Amino acid sequence: MTAVTNAPPEKRSHGDQAPPKPRRRLGDLKVAMVFLIPATIGFVVFYIWPTLRGAYLSFTEYSLLEAPKFNGLDNYERMIHDSFFWNALGVTLEYVAINIGVQTVLAVAIAMLMYRLTKSITFRAAILLPYLVANVVVALVWYWMLDFQVGIVNQGLTWIGVDPVAFFGDSHWAIPTVAGINVWRHMGYTALLVFAGLQTIPTYVYEAAEVDGASELKTFWRITLPLLRPVLVMVLVVTMIGSFQIFDTIAVTTQGGPINSTRVIYYYIFERAFTRFDFGYASAMAMVLFAILAIVSLLQLRLLRAKESDLA
Repeated sequence: MTAVTNAPPEKRSHGDQAPPKPRRRLGDLKVAMVFLIPATIGFVVFYIWPTLRGAYLSFTEYSLLEAPKFNGLDNYERMIHDSFFWNALGVTLEYVAINIGVQTVLAVAIAMLMYRLTKSITFRAAILLPYLVANVVVALVWYWMLDFQVGIVNQGLTWIGVDPVAFFGDSHWAIPTVAGINVWRHMGYTALLVFAGLQTIPTYVYEAAEVDGASELKTFWRITLPLLRPVLVMVLVVTMIGSFQIFDTIAVTTQGGPINSTRVIYYYIFERAFTRFDFGYASAMAMVLFAILAIVSLLQLRLLRAKESDLA
């Protein structure tokens, strides 16, 4: 049998020393905290604390003139029997459906045109211009343009032989008109988000579809839309939340009329809180709206599989 000898470990040369263990760079953490602390303070002061305060007030009777009095679930029970609340919720859902449907379709169409025809920065800046204008200014401009007597839109309808339309005075036209104004303002921004998503789709996918003889329409339905799903989910969630929070356009144009046909839930909460000083009931409606937005957003993310990509 051969003898086994334990050879002494080889000595490392000076150039073969083990690399030093990485040290945590506390300097980077301190710099990050400098930027995070002000944002965290603002988030707590302007978001977390008002939310907790509103949740507490929703269980009270509070009118600013007296201290809040705890009344349990009375505000929520009152909400169930409030026909104005259900009307406001129905009007809001009508606005959300029109706004999301029209805006998403137009945004995808504009993004596809930009992707196929031109990628000019000038064109992208042009379609973004309406979004850069304050919503109140946009609402005022359209309010005068759509005026029944002196509005340029009704003047144009008269010139072509069509009777003037009471866009803000007719209960059938009011919500579609308000939705159209906000679609005009936001569709350029939404189109740019979709356009950014289109640029992430590999070109070899389209080349393979072209080799297989797929038509433009089939390529759009079978390739473009499925690969755009993560971006479209994000767009739908953001648009849905913004649509439920419509307020300024209503306040500038219709003030909830005619005959409550545009009194959306946000405007109804505002009226209860700052016109009738019924802060407890307004806080309860705000909590219900918060719950609706949270549930609908989670359902959208789950049902549309926001975290999955067909490229995987």
